[in-house]
Amino acid sequence: MKRNDTSFDRTRPAVRIPKRIAVPTAERHVTAGGVSVYTLPAPEYGVARVSFVFRAGSSWQQVPFCASATVNNLAEGSRNMTSLQIAERLDYYGSYFDVSIDRDWSVVTFVCLSKYFDRTLEIAREILLDPQFPEEELAVYCAKSRQALLVNRTKVDFMARELFARSIYGADHPYGTSSDAALYDTLRREEVAAFFRDHYTADNCFVVASGDVSAARIRTLEAFLGEMATGGVTERGPFPEPAATAHAERSVEGAVQSALRVGRTLFPRSHADYVGMQVVATVLGGYFGSRLVQNLREERGYTYGAYAAMVNFDRSGYFAAATEVGAPVTDDALEQMMYEIGRLREELVPEAELGMVRNIMAGEVMRILDGPFGIADVTIENIQNGFDNSYTAGFMEQVRAVTPERIRTLARRYLVPEELTTVVVGPDRAGRNKEHNEQAK
Repeated sequence: MKRNDTSFDRTRPAVRIPKRIAVPTAERHVTAGGVSVYTLPAPEYGVARVSFVFRAGSSWQQVPFCASATVNNLAEGSRNMTSLQIAERLDYYGSYFDVSIDRDWSVVTFVCLSKYFDRTLEIAREILLDPQFPEEELAVYCAKSRQALLVNRTKVDFMARELFARSIYGADHPYGTSSDAALYDTLRREEVAAFFRDHYTADNCFVVASGDVSAARIRTLEAFLGEMATGGVTERGPFPEPAATAHAERSVEGAVQSALRVGRTLFPRSHADYVGMQVVATVLGGYFGSRLVQNLREERGYTYGAYAAMVNFDRSGYFAAATEVGAPVTDDALEQMMYEIGRLREELVPEAELGMVRNIMAGEVMRILDGPFGIADVTIENIQNGFDNSYTAGFMEQVRAVTPERIRTLARRYLVPEELTTVVVGPDRAGRNKEHNEQAK
């Protein structure tokens, strides 16, 4: 073999970013009990995934920590099986079980080899239709969760996240509340069981099945869903209006860094300006070469990273920019964050920079959509927000429609400095802002 052969073409191929991203349409079936089942067949993979999505997030709870305790204890024992037996049976079939929860939704997911689909649903029946929430298992969960929360609340980034939510929504708002860790000690099995009865029902559920999901397997799944209880709580009352504060600060003894957050409440994903504000957030801090990273990391060496993002809830959403810096540069870092926000309000983003941002956003979407399970995750998010997959398919068209002038208009409309909340959590800064420290405790 000749190692000096120069005939090989080493020209790097041109990067082509699609104008429109192709996303499979999920086929919708409705069971006799009213549960919508969305299917994304991909039989070539030989595995199947079923995600049960419930309106059972923390904003639905009346008792602190009840929602997370419910979803995390579903597999801790049923009428017929112990937690150990459930775990061993899943392992025997090579099946995978996972749960997640946010402010509005909980998701229970099973992944299995397609040939063990029916066997895995038998175990799912124990977990989703007949959990018993044994006292001993619940007590262990609460003790571990209480300790984990106490540990997290010694970290400035976690504390800033909680304080920011309280500061933009208010301590009594479902999206802003954070509870005393000691309340884990008073959580009772009856409260968890009642939350399950009220929220893990056919009325509160939709299902996304992806991978090797044949027609026969879907029929088996629909029969399974026919056993799910109906009724329960399906409506929430009105939320209080967000009660934002302009500034909140908390001192942490022994801390060497400050966690900073700047932002405000905005709107959910259904709002016409949501995608535009996603572009604004990406320019500001949505990738490693963003303006915040260039300013705070590359030019000043204040931090390892900084970010900005739009966050979406059912009834609201917010914009936030965040970073962690050494205590001595806290004030200047805040000034630089506001400076970069001000630039977006005053200057037009260069076309070359905006083009790079568009490519980064397109690449991230294509990364997420790589494979049937990624497509399933996107499908779940779209359904939660009232869309079908055409929303994602047309996402890049919306991004490409955002011009430099549009970015400036949106920044002027929504990133008014006087309407932004700033949060600082870190070392005591010479006794300043003591009134804010007391308010945040």
